[in-house]
Amino acid sequence: MKKILVIHGPNLDLLGKREPQIYGKTTLNEINGSLKLMAKKSGFSITIAQSNHEGQIVDLIGSARKKFDLLIINPAAYTHTSIAIRDAIAASGLKTIEVHLSNIHAREEFRQTSLIAPVCIGQISGFGSQSYDLAFLAAESLLKTRKK
Repeated sequence: MKKILVIHGPNLDLLGKREPQIYGKTTLNEINGSLKLMAKKSGFSITIAQSNHEGQIVDLIGSARKKFDLLIINPAAYTHTSIAIRDAIAASGLKTIEVHLSNIHAREEFRQTSLIAPVCIGQISGFGSQSYDLAFLAAESLLKTRKK
């Protein structure tokens, strides 16, 4: 069974309440429920974590190396600041998809640079909670076409 790890970064536990005009009204529990349903339909195993702490995210990525086939991550604000998360992804060797609810390239200048993107196979941003669904579909395609 293929295994996917999803990591939600800082403040994503506040989805639905925090700046809904930017991040939407969908809660993190609703996003997670959708991902779990998609995983079940695909026959994949999914593990989901959320942390507001950079070191914990680095630890999650570091321990995922031999346990998971793919990582979906929304590093949130750490996208623009965390060399540690970037390096953890690079060291893990995991195929990684970066996700954002808002279009980071259409926001403030400081949000337009991702330190994470260069170590990912792709980035999906700007589709609200559907960004996660699109990331899962991409993951599903990658994992089903990869040699067993």
